[in-house]
Amino acid sequence: MLKLLSLFSGIGAFEKALTNLEIDYELVGFSEIDKWAIESYCNIHNVEAGLSLGDISEIDTKGIPSCDIITFGFPCTSFSIAGYRKGFADEHKGHLFFETLRIIRASKPKVIFLENVRNLVNHDEGKTFQIIKDSLEDAGYHLKYKVMNSLDYGNIPQNRERVYVVGFKDKEYFDKFYFPTTIPLSRTIHDITKPNEKKPEKYYYGEDSQYYEMLKEEMTKVDTVYQLRRVYVRENKSNVCPTLTANMGTGGHNVPLIVDDYGIRKLIPLETWRLMGFTDDDYWKARGALENKFYNGNDRSDSQMYKQAGNSIVVNVLETIFGNMRSILE
Repeated sequence: MLKLLSLFSGIGAFEKALTNLEIDYELVGFSEIDKWAIESYCNIHNVEAGLSLGDISEIDTKGIPSCDIITFGFPCTSFSIAGYRKGFADEHKGHLFFETLRIIRASKPKVIFLENVRNLVNHDEGKTFQIIKDSLEDAGYHLKYKVMNSLDYGNIPQNRERVYVVGFKDKEYFDKFYFPTTIPLSRTIHDITKPNEKKPEKYYYGEDSQYYEMLKEEMTKVDTVYQLRRVYVRENKSNVCPTLTANMGTGGHNVPLIVDDYGIRKLIPLETWRLMGFTDDDYWKARGALENKFYNGNDRSDSQMYKQAGNSIVVNVLETIFGNMRSILE
């Protein structure tokens, strides 16, 4: 059975993809520092909290369990166009790749699998990505990478481009692996939002909102997604959702907007999870409710659910990659 070590686990998109593909794996440990994400991770994947290795920078390499594959997606704000783009110079997060490298060198898995923002490839004129590739190759891995959009590889109506890097210790496995080809996008925003279903009132913009008149004037289409930018409204003309971000959980008006049969509203947290390839059951498990208790959810819970979706990886894209890796993993 495949032994998996999960770093920067979030809510476990890699694990969800393996489960969906019915690829048997044993989780030997996971590292995540957000207490709410840890709770969601354990609930979704039925994991004991004792498997948590804690903060990656505090992991003692002598105690790392043996594993076949390490999955990781270190925080992207240091490299993202939407962030400060400080890269390795970011004193708070820039060093986390090297913490990952420390774990990889100590555990020597057969396979490594990295996901990060597209801008990682171009950051600092490509120098950052070159350092990452050189470091992993120096650790003994043969690498392949590809920038993939969930529109083209996951049948998910979200414009989300990410770079995926796969590394193999064995050259034979490296030669066998290839990234998937594109698949047609057949799902629409309506498949996610179900506009004929009334959502809780707190997600709708009423006439008492200072933004209502502007939104009513600008948001005229029911088949697309909008973003409120304080003084103007941005329409996503491709009729899909723009990239979901972690700052959806920080309040304000960062959550994408739509028009449904009942008015103008934000995407509800459940819809953002659907746009990341997670099921409704995953969402309710994460909230600690196997039955639908959404309407009693408090604002704090909503903010965490938005954040966890924006921080995650589109499961469907991971499935296509793991699918092409199945014979190697098994």
